[in-house]
Amino acid sequence: MAKKYKNARRHFVQALYVALTNGYAAGFAGGRIYTGPLKAYCVPGLNCYSCPGALFACPVGALQAALSGRGASFPFYVTGFLLAFGALMGRLICGFLCPFGLVQDLLYKIPFFKKYTRLKGERVLNKLRYVILIVFVLLLPMLAVDVVGQGLPWFCKYICPSGTLFGGIPLLGANDVLRDVAGALFAWKLALLILLLLLSLMVYRPFCRYVCPLGAIYGLCNPIALYRYRVDQSACTGCKTCQRACPMHIPVYRTPNSTACIRCGICKNACPRGAIGSTLQRKGQVCAQGDAIK
Repeated sequence: MAKKYKNARRHFVQALYVALTNGYAAGFAGGRIYTGPLKAYCVPGLNCYSCPGALFACPVGALQAALSGRGASFPFYVTGFLLAFGALMGRLICGFLCPFGLVQDLLYKIPFFKKYTRLKGERVLNKLRYVILIVFVLLLPMLAVDVVGQGLPWFCKYICPSGTLFGGIPLLGANDVLRDVAGALFAWKLALLILLLLLSLMVYRPFCRYVCPLGAIYGLCNPIALYRYRVDQSACTGCKTCQRACPMHIPVYRTPNSTACIRCGICKNACPRGAIGSTLQRKGQVCAQGDAIK
């Protein structure tokens, strides 16, 4: 019961974040995008600029905009923003503050004839998000420019399924003109979204595992972030209960700060010895929890 409660609490935080950062009701009603002063500021998780309800900017979109602009300079604000939140929390942001992560979490809860802990070619697929980060978020916006030196937000335009779900579909649903001009590009992004949503029924968070460049950035910060996991080796027996419970199938007892970890806390709740804790706990607190379980 306690495990279900803690997971429900995480989903509540995710839903609250979505409501707070996408609360522009007039945008949904009128099929228009909020362009007020708040759009100059980023929020830690994915937050599509084109979503009718979005009050803030997405850090991935802001980074591309800074890199692709004519006469672009180094994006100090966005880079500092990402490094600051990564250094504080790592991929805790993915586990608690990502709207598209919540969608995938809920889809995975739906009963399906087969659930997979990993896909074939997992090692290669795990590197895909870094390729997308380097190529589509960093290089192409800077290098693939038009005659006046203007680039494109390649990831947002051609890949981001979160933007399609929270931005493209609501806008087209409320705006007749946009529906009339939607063409092959929207069809491609819709197909990609459907593929990821179907995969989410079978594999836990496929977008976060294989595609998301924001998760790639925060994941690199996991081993050094202020908030990290730690394993009490004196209590851990190597029973692999944490790995079996982990929806990402991470061997937490060996690599508690894996770049794939989204800090959902399921492994901590599952450990029969209470050996998994965090840097926010006092060193003796993890052992005390283990003793209480025994």
